[in-house]
Amino acid sequence: MPSLFKRSLLPKLRSFPLTADAIEVLSGAAEFRRCLLEKIAQAQHRIYLVALYLQQDEAGQEVFEALHAAKAARPELEIVVMVDWLRAQRGLIGAGKQPGNSAWYQAMTQAHPTHVPVYGVPVQTRELFGVLHLKGFVIDDSVLYSGASLNNVYLHKFDKYRFDRYHLIHNKPLADSMQHLVEHGLVASKAVHRLDLPNLPTTRSLRNDIGDLRSRLKHATYDTTAGQAGIGGLSVSPLLGVGKNNPLSRVICELIASAQQQLTLCTPYFNLPLPVTREINRALARGVKIDIIVGDKTANDFYIPPSEPFRIIAALPYLYEISLRRFAKRHQRMIDSGQLSLHLWRDGDNTYHLKGMWVDERYTLLTGNNLNPRAFRLDLENALLIDDPQGQWLAPRRSELAEIFRHATRIQGYQQLQTLVDYPEAVGKFLRRVSRVRVERLLYRIL
Repeated sequence: MPSLFKRSLLPKLRSFPLTADAIEVLSGAAEFRRCLLEKIAQAQHRIYLVALYLQQDEAGQEVFEALHAAKAARPELEIVVMVDWLRAQRGLIGAGKQPGNSAWYQAMTQAHPTHVPVYGVPVQTRELFGVLHLKGFVIDDSVLYSGASLNNVYLHKFDKYRFDRYHLIHNKPLADSMQHLVEHGLVASKAVHRLDLPNLPTTRSLRNDIGDLRSRLKHATYDTTAGQAGIGGLSVSPLLGVGKNNPLSRVICELIASAQQQLTLCTPYFNLPLPVTREINRALARGVKIDIIVGDKTANDFYIPPSEPFRIIAALPYLYEISLRRFAKRHQRMIDSGQLSLHLWRDGDNTYHLKGMWVDERYTLLTGNNLNPRAFRLDLENALLIDDPQGQWLAPRRSELAEIFRHATRIQGYQQLQTLVDYPEAVGKFLRRVSRVRVERLLYRIL
């Protein structure tokens, strides 16, 4: 169809051709952990792990030990671990003063004769205003892509899991492209330093270098010179974005604008950016059937049971529910007709972290982008866009969606969602105070 955008990016994307059997959809978090550890153990040439964080817990230790074992077995193996600079130097939210994961990285380096560097990327001078939110593990000629970070719950090490998407793509040009960005766009920057070595520079001393890095990243792209535009068959395009009106955000909006029959969208934090809301409204106006799957507030990773002491962070799931209720109320007529379906995901006390989109029976977007204002403006994000114009990959695609819908319940009306009077007393008191001083709008922009 003709593009609705004056400077459309979607038709110009260069992509790498795929075969249907080159993309595997993994069944869940435990399978993701098994696959990751298996691939690390089998790696022959390179391992590049990029995540928001590698946590000091049992699952994190298992991954770190696997990296050192692989390096000991094959000293020529190139290993790079990359995490967010600021996230690695603080403790868990609400856990009091802690040294952060960087102290553990340094202890691991001292305890092992092998060389497994952990680099910290400072996307901003303060974590509140931007973090490294890139996803994707490059292992030899494959890319293991998920929105998950590396800890017990994301890897389903014990009884609880955080539900995400998990794809293994066997494609050397894609793996080369993703490695090239990490090696030349991030590791080479003066702002990026190893966290596993002592005497870390202060963030304040890196302010100029951080500004330079962020400026460069706003114009950076994945190297797709080995790909081509308009392949006509199954293909994958890597996308990068940081800052206002970035290419990834623009492609997300173009994908919604391209939908003619069906759009499915997942986000764990319902707080859609205005451009996304506009395109959804336009899609509904032209008759597109839309499914939006979000986590129930109790399945949000910031949820704290009312029986535990209140912390400000505990108000976030309720803010997202308020946002969802407003959206549902505005679109109740579409919900009644069945054109718009809003679904709440919940599976016991497990949590929900899915992101991405499915457009008609052609496009599938794999991403860590939360489809919120923060992702569109502050964090460094990426995505893999799978284009399937001939329907070569429909069966695995449908299977993944069926698994996501398995624990999702459709909302019949906005009245099903709770309001301020239903919330725990401490939550309600905080949200009323926030509303009175008019900072709610600011919170929606940065959280």
